[in-house]
Amino acid sequence: MTPNLTDRPALMRNRARATPDALFLHEAVAAETQERLNEVNRTFHSPVVITPFPEIWAGWPTVADADVLDLTPGAHDLVIHALCLHWADDPVGQIVQCRRALQPDGLFLAATFGGETLTELRAALTGAEAEVAGGLSPRTLPMGEIRDLGGLVHRAGLALPVADADKRTVRYRDALHLMHDLRAMGEVSALAARPRHFTRPAVLLDAARRYQMLADDEGRIPATFEIVWLTGWAPDESQQKPLRPGSATHSLAEALRPKD
Repeated sequence: MTPNLTDRPALMRNRARATPDALFLHEAVAAETQERLNEVNRTFHSPVVITPFPEIWAGWPTVADADVLDLTPGAHDLVIHALCLHWADDPVGQIVQCRRALQPDGLFLAATFGGETLTELRAALTGAEAEVAGGLSPRTLPMGEIRDLGGLVHRAGLALPVADADKRTVRYRDALHLMHDLRAMGEVSALAARPRHFTRPAVLLDAARRYQMLADDEGRIPATFEIVWLTGWAPDESQQKPLRPGSATHSLAEALRPKD
């Protein structure tokens, strides 16, 4: 049996300690979701949002983030997975559950943290722990690259998959201030294999020193958050389909030939 990546009881405890002022990324995702839906020429009548923080989605029907989602098959024309897919032990399974909950030609839309999230903090902690402790511990959550995340949509059986990314840089006073904010977001480590003891102060201080080398002219350090957006549609006969290979009536050479 494959061991779980996430200690879900620990994740629930972390989220229970989250504070509203620190949920600005969830608020940004909710606002961006509305903008993206405005670009879709369709009115949705039975949407649902998967989120750990339903208060961010006031007025939207929501279900809790869990290994098994509380979704009714074929009940929705829009399923939004809002900034919690990165903690799933089986992200493909999560998207499959969303697909099953969609009506034919229903839309799946997800926002999840991508692989460039917190690259600065990861590098600082890795260097500090290697230097001070002489080895590395599983402290940070592995996150997928945009190409791999986009492939999950296709693997889950959704049509017309698309993936794009949005990077946001947030400035902090220092590394310890950033770590405090991550705790307030409910995003500290909930890895099943994480160390069960406090990080040595020497490691934290050395990581803070390394991170401070990236400070701007005002002494503030950058923290990158990459949000990857995934979209796909429940298969339906009305959707456009790629042409059969070999069915083209004109060659590429003809298309590129200069006109007289």
